[in-house]
Amino acid sequence: MKFTLSWLKDHLETDADLATIVDTLTRIGLEVEDVDDRALYAPFVIAKVVSAKQHPDADRLRVLDVDTGSGDLVQVVCGAPNAREGLTGVFAPPGAYVPGIDVTLQVGKIRGVESRGMMLSERELELSDEHDGIIDLTTEVAAGTSYATFAELDDPVIDIGLTPNRPDCTGVYGIARDLAAAGVGKLKDGTVPVIAGDGACPVSVTLDFKGESLCPTFALRLVRGVKNGPSPLWMQKRLKAIGLRPINTLVDITNYVTFDRGRPLHVFDAAKVKGNLTVREAKDGERFLGLDGKEYTLDTSMSVIADENGVESLSGIMGGEESGCDETTTDVLIESALWMPDNIASTGRKLGIVTDARYRFERGVDPAFNEQGLDLATQLVVDLCGGTPTEKTVAGAIPDVDKIIDFPVAEVKRLSGLDVPSHEVKAIMKLLGFWAAGSGEELKVAVPSWRPDVEGKADLVEEVMRIEGVDRVPVTPSIGRQTVIQPVLTDIQKKTRRAKRVLAARGLMEAVTWSFVRQDDAEHFGGGSAVLQLANPISTDMSTMRPSLLPGLLRNVQANVDRGTRDVALFEVGQVFAGDAPEDQTIAACGVRRGTAVMAGQGRHWVGDFPVVSAFNAKADALSLLDDLGLDASTVQIEAGGPDWYHPGQCGTLRRGKDVFGHFGALHPRLLKAMDVEGPAVAFEITLDAIPAPRKKATRTKPPLTLHDLMPVRRDFAFVVDVDTTADKVLRAAKGADKALISDVSLFDVYAGERMETGKKSLAIEVTLQPRERTMTDEEIDAVSAKIVGAVEKAAGGVLRA
Repeated sequence: MKFTLSWLKDHLETDADLATIVDTLTRIGLEVEDVDDRALYAPFVIAKVVSAKQHPDADRLRVLDVDTGSGDLVQVVCGAPNAREGLTGVFAPPGAYVPGIDVTLQVGKIRGVESRGMMLSERELELSDEHDGIIDLTTEVAAGTSYATFAELDDPVIDIGLTPNRPDCTGVYGIARDLAAAGVGKLKDGTVPVIAGDGACPVSVTLDFKGESLCPTFALRLVRGVKNGPSPLWMQKRLKAIGLRPINTLVDITNYVTFDRGRPLHVFDAAKVKGNLTVREAKDGERFLGLDGKEYTLDTSMSVIADENGVESLSGIMGGEESGCDETTTDVLIESALWMPDNIASTGRKLGIVTDARYRFERGVDPAFNEQGLDLATQLVVDLCGGTPTEKTVAGAIPDVDKIIDFPVAEVKRLSGLDVPSHEVKAIMKLLGFWAAGSGEELKVAVPSWRPDVEGKADLVEEVMRIEGVDRVPVTPSIGRQTVIQPVLTDIQKKTRRAKRVLAARGLMEAVTWSFVRQDDAEHFGGGSAVLQLANPISTDMSTMRPSLLPGLLRNVQANVDRGTRDVALFEVGQVFAGDAPEDQTIAACGVRRGTAVMAGQGRHWVGDFPVVSAFNAKADALSLLDDLGLDASTVQIEAGGPDWYHPGQCGTLRRGKDVFGHFGALHPRLLKAMDVEGPAVAFEITLDAIPAPRKKATRTKPPLTLHDLMPVRRDFAFVVDVDTTADKVLRAAKGADKALISDVSLFDVYAGERMETGKKSLAIEVTLQPRERTMTDEEIDAVSAKIVGAVEKAAGGVLRA
């Protein structure tokens, strides 16, 4: 939000200097981002041409003797056609920077004649596009006078960074109100006189919405007999200072009121409007030609102002070119309406339009100033363009925004640390435009219509604190604890941090993706329900809450592949959403490996290529994570199969009893094709919330290290089992045969060839026995072997292969 110092003083009676105003703005929460003190124009002075002679070697150049007020004449070579004796213009001395040509002047020679400065045109000073000649002042001004002072170009420009919750300060008047409350001057009366008008407005307005109304109220007035043209110089200077290009008086008035009072308006050339106006939803595919010269395709979620010709304006964002005002306009319709902020924001994002009107409407303009804004614009039109206004026609009604808050004054002390007496709190409220009643420590505070951000007691405390000064908040040192500080992290926070460390140690790089994904991406992973679709998405690529971390990771994997990094291993720990209830939000850890991004290494090597990733790499990542989070991986059951987005023959589900911890496997080729992701790719998903908290230990002391000085004994067994029997069932049965002696069981061979009976297969396992007290005898080994055979036969129906 930009404004000039003189503009601010139109509403604020103050003698404070620029530095005080800037410091106060930042102190009360309106952070000043930049101050242009207009020092750029300081070197330029008004000068008079005493003589103008023809250049000896150039027909189009003249040699001027210029009186700059310094006492001595300065020689300047000039090529302007209007350079002549007696002209009063603007002189730039050597060393001055000329913004229009981006040059710092030096003493030089032009066609052999020395030139010690430059006479300037308006374009060279960036005052206009005029460059046919140098500035020719008709006013009698003494030579040596500062041109910045003469032309009022020394008015500093202040640029503040507004937070979205301060729509009241999108106008200069609102900023002046805050400064007055902070003690920097007195706020001038901003009351707008009511304009009665002459006769009824011949154009009526109808609010016609099939669903929820997107325009609570719409005010319109016709002004006949206006004379449009360039706006006054004072208005043009202010608009240029804040970065706006003056167009004509009618358009400039709407821009001026937008920045002066935070009240966007629009003007229609009445001769170009056919019939009455209707405010309605746009039709699907309806076209609109904006004032920026671009054509936009609309849909039914957008609001428009239309006449019998069609769409004349995109509500609250941009007017139409076909009904725009120009120099031929004699009758003008002035519109002041109230639009729904969410709809304005949504429409602006969909069409990619950013305007000053949208900026204000999507934050919320003052609804009570709707008709006053129309009166203010009407008065400016009559004063600057002439004409006769009609009465207002108003459709709809101003919404009720009254809010009264019970405010215990003690909240100021409790929340901010500032001890502010009740009468001072009331005074601050009054200066900010609030209404406060009551005595003692209980106040009733009515919130003004221009402060939609104030909802409760804490907001009122913030108002008191920022006006009193954040620098007055007492600094209180924290009190040291005399006891041992207890852990403050929750179980899920510990799991989250631990999971990130474990996965990073396994060679995966952490990624942080959006919690929103495309609708089709969500549907690929079992999501995309209506309750998880955003009502006002940032873009179509982020329209739905993610049901899994995989969509974002896969998009990032492919982005790396597109840029030449083909072997990618990424992980993310974050929220996923199964529904809109609190219990439907869970924390998950997910990883994706692509190409040859295995633990052993990546890519090509002279000794041979590394193998491509497989479901077993994802399985190892998942089990390692579970084990490190306190869940004994040996107790986790692995079932074949998983969700539809995994390859049906190369995936598994991790569970223990009824508790499902996650899934792993190769991603389905159909999914990769649908998401345009180049394979091969494998992934795992672990729900951290499903992992039970580790049991609390009696002591944090580590157990003693147990080392065995006896050699382990290894025995191989081959069992014939049904083809549907899982290896996991055989391994668990074998390991449970004698938990004291059996330290490890592993599968090393699977056979289901011609020599096997139909419907059978052979599973070969290696069992490691670890003696603890003495070397085992053959009889003891045979006894354990018999236990293993019996356990496998009982649990899996396995028969020892001959």
